[in-house]
Amino acid sequence: MPKIHSVKYNFLMNFILTASGFIFPLITFPYISRVLTEVGNGRVSFAAAYANYFLMVAQLGIPTYGIRACARVRDNKEQLSRTYQELMLINLITTSIVTASYLISLAIIPALYEDRTMFLINSITFFLQFLGSNWLFQAMEQYDYITIRSIVFKIISIVLMFVLVHSIDDAVVYCAITVLAAVGSNILNFIHARRFVSFRKTGAYDLKQHMKPIMILFAQSLAISIYTNLDTIMLGFMKTKADVGYYTAATRLKLILASLVTSLGQVLLPRMSYFVKKKMKAEFARIMVKALNFALFISIPLALFFAISAGDCLQVIAGDRYIPATMTMTFLSLTIIPIGITNILGIQVLTPLERERDVMISVIAGAVTDLVLNFIFIPMYASTGAAFATLIAEVVVLALQMYFARNITNPVRKKIYVAKYACIGLAAAVPTFLLNLLPIPFPLLSLILCFVVFVGIYVGLLHLVKDSMLTESIGGLKRKIAAKRGKLPPSDKGDDDE
Repeated sequence: MPKIHSVKYNFLMNFILTASGFIFPLITFPYISRVLTEVGNGRVSFAAAYANYFLMVAQLGIPTYGIRACARVRDNKEQLSRTYQELMLINLITTSIVTASYLISLAIIPALYEDRTMFLINSITFFLQFLGSNWLFQAMEQYDYITIRSIVFKIISIVLMFVLVHSIDDAVVYCAITVLAAVGSNILNFIHARRFVSFRKTGAYDLKQHMKPIMILFAQSLAISIYTNLDTIMLGFMKTKADVGYYTAATRLKLILASLVTSLGQVLLPRMSYFVKKKMKAEFARIMVKALNFALFISIPLALFFAISAGDCLQVIAGDRYIPATMTMTFLSLTIIPIGITNILGIQVLTPLERERDVMISVIAGAVTDLVLNFIFIPMYASTGAAFATLIAEVVVLALQMYFARNITNPVRKKIYVAKYACIGLAAAVPTFLLNLLPIPFPLLSLILCFVVFVGIYVGLLHLVKDSMLTESIGGLKRKIAAKRGKLPPSDKGDDDE
């Protein structure tokens, strides 16, 4: 069997992959938003969002379940091959049914006629996702392969984008490039899979054993998908493609910020699961408190700053045509706060405690809230209404997860500094908001000035109250710099254990 790398190596590879998820959109989106305009951008986004719903049904809960199922038997090639073949067979059946349903919908829904070519291009995703079986490579911890493959195809896509996409007439070409970037490498996966599994039948298949866990995970992913893709779908059907374009611009920026908040905490999940298994309640509570305080420490200032500077940010990143999305981005920026907290409570607290049912209930409640509010607000306020609905839905998810986790968080609630970070964040936000009202002619200059003022006040006040999160962050940075310069003894390892 191929070598299983260390946790540190896998973490480094995953970090590089995550970082590429921030960098590449920052390279491509400013160009695409200007070249395709809000209308072309909206057309591409609507086609992708519509296809994503069918893709989600085709995959069921296999992307998550497959990792767990294959990881359990990865040391036995025969069992691994049988599990892989069983899951691929289930996926083949669902993909075939979904593809047929998708093509029928293109033929009978008039609203899809105009961009039928884009919808057909997106249908390629169904087959390539089936071939790719990314869950196998994650189960085998092949993060170096996943990272290198992903970055190579992203680079190829960026080159093709700059070479081939020059106007709104190239929207179809850009649609094809996005599909290539997302799933083009899956052809390599199918070939590469032979290193881990045999394609020969190894015995009788037992598909039934997989269905219950797959369907449970599918229900949760369905609920999540409702309020990640539903806004775009409903805007596309109820309003114009320009409204979809405005919403897409604000969503792209929000996703980058949300990824920054959530990805930095992902490394805590194995540690939390370990503490649960070993019944180390004190350590579990200590790490939980630290994780929640970190989420507040970073999400509150990010949300407030980008909510205040939404207009300037959109002008700098996307262009003047996206100014109508200012309020949309303001609401979506504020969702970073509940997203940051639920990432800790749901994924890193309730999930290790095997309380996935509570997480699923909270997510379903958020999805229903988003659906109902979309019907109310989208007809009146278009993309702004959709963004407001998303904000309320995220707050509902947070409120329910706080309720479900109350027996865990209540004993340590005095150590979770919600009021402190909120007050300091607001203290930095007020002068930044007033500065943003000044008639500064250049959006980039305004954005830089507001950033300097906001960060200066926020960090200054945290330093004044001797905030432990800031102190540890600065101390850790100083130790790393000193260690690189050879000024620390070998035994000084800092806080790496945390």
